[in-house]
Amino acid sequence: MASPKYSHHFSVNNLPYGVASSPTQPRQCATRLANTVIFLGALQQSGLFDKIDALSNDIFSNETLNEFAALPKHTHTAVRARLQATLRDPGLDAIPANAKADITAVQIHLPISIPGFTDFSNSLNHVQNAGRAILNDPSPPPGFFHFPIGYTGRASTVVVSGTPIIRPSGHFYDRTNPAPKTVIHGPSRALDYEMELGVVIGKSHEWGSGKGLNAKDAEEYVFGFVIVNDWSARDIQGLEMIPLGPLNGKAFGTSISPWIVTTDALAPFRASAPEPRVPIAGHLQDENEGNYDIVMDVEILHRPTTATADSGLTTDGDKYVSHIATGPARELFWSHRQMVAHLTSTGCDLRTGDLLGTGTVSGSVDGSHGCLLESTKGGREKVKLADGNERVYLLDGDIVRMSAVLGDESSGVGFGECIGEVLPARVD
Repeated sequence: MASPKYSHHFSVNNLPYGVASSPTQPRQCATRLANTVIFLGALQQSGLFDKIDALSNDIFSNETLNEFAALPKHTHTAVRARLQATLRDPGLDAIPANAKADITAVQIHLPISIPGFTDFSNSLNHVQNAGRAILNDPSPPPGFFHFPIGYTGRASTVVVSGTPIIRPSGHFYDRTNPAPKTVIHGPSRALDYEMELGVVIGKSHEWGSGKGLNAKDAEEYVFGFVIVNDWSARDIQGLEMIPLGPLNGKAFGTSISPWIVTTDALAPFRASAPEPRVPIAGHLQDENEGNYDIVMDVEILHRPTTATADSGLTTDGDKYVSHIATGPARELFWSHRQMVAHLTSTGCDLRTGDLLGTGTVSGSVDGSHGCLLESTKGGREKVKLADGNERVYLLDGDIVRMSAVLGDESSGVGFGECIGEVLPARVD
């Protein structure tokens, strides 16, 4: 069942969209207010949305949000406004009993059918930190300041928060016997997380039109945002990325948070983006306030040991909670609109439900890095956990939990959590 944590993220100022089911309601579109899940399919039958144009009679009874996400922005805005007006006055009492349930009695599902996943690398801090860690050179890739660099990932392995991640096996250098270099095959020894945001495409853009989108016009095509954990096997990735990739180092699993926070909810939190370093092409020129002031956190939940058990530490169930980093998304060098503009600039299409990852969200100082590769300086240093244990990379049984919020707690706008547990590699 779904977690009641982070209820303060889901005020009437937010009202994100997801997909949920319960013992009394089939899988359907939903929203969340604090710890109450509202089944939009059941609510639609009460006539609440009857006066909103473009909504089919059973659009919220779908098992994904794709049909709704594809509608024009003004329709999304109208539905949100109708929900807000109802939930402010008279409030949850106005929602029929069969259309609401406590979050703990609900099963949360992948909110969208994802036809394509493209992952970018939009953080200058991340590419510089990673460059220092891997090559002892913070210089960004040659194209970084000219356009948002990215690669095509595996949409089929995107999973909803709470889905366990099996440690992948693959080819990598045996670091225990570095001379001569020997390639072995086995379970990854360098499993990492990457703390990202994901852009969910709503309105589609036709392939082969010969005309891409301008960044300033791209907002119309964005339905909303989710948290993304782009799990990474650094040892597998490191070998296969010479000269291509990544492939198997990333393709085994990508987790997303279950609630899509709309651009309407994010709008009050617009923030200035970093200034361009070089003249950029016209289609990539964006508004001054191109980013959102989203603050992201990552924690590792891990098993205690007899030697270090301490009842004074923060726990979650039978695990200790170690806060690892807080990352500022407002520092992303390229905006979500610029990602859309670059992807479509050669005639590439956009399909409803496409997921575009921002790449790792990182700051410039210790405690703000969005992956262990950065936090451990490429494995040369260890990250101290709350109970005194240490990590270089993730161990089996570790749970990674990411969260993201805008403004302070009184704003009531956040993403909840994106969580996944590392399971041991499959043994033949």
